[in-house]
Amino acid sequence: MLISGDEEYRSEETLPQLGKILAKHHGFRCTVLFAVDPKDGTINPNVTANIPGLEALKSADLMIIFTRFRNLPDEQMQHLVDYIESGRPMIGLRTATHAFNLGANSRFRKYTWNYGEPWPGGFGKQVLGETWVSHHGQHGVQSCRGIIPPQVADHPIVRGIASGEIWGPTDVYGVRLPLPGDSQPVVLGAVLKGMKPTDEPVEGKQNDPMMPIAWTKTYTGAAGKAARVFTTTMGASQDFANAGLRRLLVNAVYWALKMEDQIPPEGTKVDLVGEYHPSPFAFNGFRKGVRPSDHAWRPE
Repeated sequence: MLISGDEEYRSEETLPQLGKILAKHHGFRCTVLFAVDPKDGTINPNVTANIPGLEALKSADLMIIFTRFRNLPDEQMQHLVDYIESGRPMIGLRTATHAFNLGANSRFRKYTWNYGEPWPGGFGKQVLGETWVSHHGQHGVQSCRGIIPPQVADHPIVRGIASGEIWGPTDVYGVRLPLPGDSQPVVLGAVLKGMKPTDEPVEGKQNDPMMPIAWTKTYTGAAGKAARVFTTTMGASQDFANAGLRRLLVNAVYWALKMEDQIPPEGTKVDLVGEYHPSPFAFNGFRKGVRPSDHAWRPE
């Protein structure tokens, strides 16, 4: 299950393409959900209170979530919470660190991004490893290069990816170090001077230390089972044009499902499926009039 719903980074473009790659090249059965305007049935990420279809999580083996500040009704949140607490694996992209901003009357208020004690930071901090902190790089000015620390060069999630190969125009997010519990950074984000992959890293404390932009951890939910969790603060639709990032995410799917022995030495196949022309990240920058069915893909 791939769940989109953010106003800025075009998760409604990233996740359908990721689903197509996982389905065509790797044989996974994928369902992509969207923020939908109930008035006309079109995809509208500015609608924060409606992601239809979440009941399908009941039979899902993996949840990939890329939402931002969603205020979903209790009946929709219940499906998400049942999955989160079940012990099944999860992958969070970019704004999933601040996936929910639930109202005071929500039964699931504790999953909110800025919740206090006894669950500080809500879903982002407690489940994924961090909530919203800051733009560490200068938004729209300083892009990001992914650096693989030598000590994790053999991790299956980075198999087939060269250090420095991952690049995206979105900036590095700030996180509080060290990350909690058994979190293990697998990619660090070098803040670059400009918006091109060939730009040099900035000098000084922005890159000393570099912020983790991808990490693994576990989360033990109400069911008492430890789930594998992977989080990256990259993932905007423009980031996803980068083959290194696509491979990181597909590798992470195999790892999350405990299938990492199937990742080949050169990494997973991540060729784009069909046309992919990502929109620039921007508020209100989504393509109007698109329906979930417009993203449907069937094997040829």
